[in-house]
Amino acid sequence: MPIQLNNVSFTYSPGTPFERHALRGINLSIADGEFIGIIGQTGSGKSTLVQLLNGLIKPTQGTVRVGDVTTTDKGVRLRPLRQMVGLVFQFAEHQLFAETVAADIAFGPLNLGLDPSEIAARVDEAMLTVGLPLEMKERSPFELSGGQMRRVAIAGVLAMRPQVLILDEPTAGLDPRGRDEILTRIGALHRERGITVILVSHSMEDIARLVSRIVVIHEGEVLHDGPPREVFCSAESLSGIGLGVPQATEILRRLRLAGWNVPAVALTLAEAHGFIVEAWRERSGEA
Repeated sequence: MPIQLNNVSFTYSPGTPFERHALRGINLSIADGEFIGIIGQTGSGKSTLVQLLNGLIKPTQGTVRVGDVTTTDKGVRLRPLRQMVGLVFQFAEHQLFAETVAADIAFGPLNLGLDPSEIAARVDEAMLTVGLPLEMKERSPFELSGGQMRRVAIAGVLAMRPQVLILDEPTAGLDPRGRDEILTRIGALHRERGITVILVSHSMEDIARLVSRIVVIHEGEVLHDGPPREVFCSAESLSGIGLGVPQATEILRRLRLAGWNVPAVALTLAEAHGFIVEAWRERSGEA
């Protein structure tokens, strides 16, 4: 499902003393099936941007088109759009409310008016997709660990079978193991189903190893937009707005300053290791 933003701006509390321009003249195209990372400092406009994509808010200026739906059209029905575009908020477990895991995940499909057998099938499918054992269905979600609660919240969105999945800091507050497990599941979901995934994150490591394209938002505008290697080559520009680069890239940067013949960017530590070994052999041969 392609997404197109044309000259999109958004202002909070316009015409009041609290007026704040969150987005300014955003032009952005997202192709069907892309895996995109959105990065930027707190307050840069990232969360505002993704909320525009399923009609939670509408632009102050410009147009947002998702598939065949333009959110600013007069009389547009946004409910079908929200079924196609699933949004998982930061600390999504705070939205859990039902007595059991199954009931929480079933809430969305139930509101679609699906028959009980279809709802049950979707609950099972969503739980298995996020790595929750089916034996947990009758447990209270509030008895689970933080990582498990986060998975229940993501499963509730997946049970709607969205064509676009948006995750706003899905691993915030989780321990390293919980973070890695959830991100691994998200990567597998994208590969297996080919849905569009938009990941908002402060972790350069997570972004580097998962996405095929990065959009950098700064003060409500698109500062960079391109493949990870291209974006992370702009280390000075990113540093200037308070963002870093993956640890692997930083290691190579320091080696290059010391005269080593290594590439400017590595997306993972394993990749950096390979570059360093090759450069070491080269230096040893020269010696």
